[in-house]
Amino acid sequence: MSIDRRTFFRIAGLATLGLAIKPGFEVFGQGEDVVDSTAAMGRPLSAKRWAMAIDVRCCLDQKDCRKCILACHQVHNVPDFGNPKDEIKWLWKEPFDRAFPEQEFQHLPEDFERQVVPVFCNHCDSPPCVRVCPVQATFQRDDGIVITDQHRCIGCRYCMAACPYGSRSFNWRDPRPFIKNIDPKYPTRTRGVVEKCTFCVERLTQGLMPACVEACAAHALTFGDLEDAGSEIRGLLRRRLAIRRKPGLGTNPEVYYII
Repeated sequence: MSIDRRTFFRIAGLATLGLAIKPGFEVFGQGEDVVDSTAAMGRPLSAKRWAMAIDVRCCLDQKDCRKCILACHQVHNVPDFGNPKDEIKWLWKEPFDRAFPEQEFQHLPEDFERQVVPVFCNHCDSPPCVRVCPVQATFQRDDGIVITDQHRCIGCRYCMAACPYGSRSFNWRDPRPFIKNIDPKYPTRTRGVVEKCTFCVERLTQGLMPACVEACAAHALTFGDLEDAGSEIRGLLRRRLAIRRKPGLGTNPEVYYII
């Protein structure tokens, strides 16, 4: 029997609360027992502030590529309802001008402006979704990752209204019948809860990078510790010009687009 949502988020939240932490963080197996991730996968990945950088040009060169989206949705049991009304999305693509409505780039190549870019939860430094949640189902970890406890979620959708990026989806229907191949390592959801990208927090505890990063054959996605001056992502941001979505709102998103 696969683990339920309560067990999943209780274990994932231990890192935030500072409880029961030990070498070889326990992660979830096929059954009810957990296994030592150090032996099974690798040492847990940690950071003071996780962030993602997307090389837009590199991504655009892979025309019509959806490997990152497919990988993300597969490992997280994201349902496919087959229609925009009920769509659940953790990672998707938006036209460049819609993703960056406040930006004005008069001299960008036309093919650049007309292309689509990957978007997902920005894991903001100042997340409005956390402030409005009446039951604290949405919270921010010490490493900056914004999590939604889908067992505690009461479906009020205040977080959806507060998020200026449209990064959250609501389950209007039972998602389980619409998952082609359920991965037992990640809990399924129920009707009436909100979900979104988690920066693959469950994979980080196993010593693995986010699924989208691993799936990108073009290496357009870089994930790392923004507070580590020697990290790959910091080096990339030093060398290249980067923009963020809707910077004027003061949410300080930690997803950077390298242009």
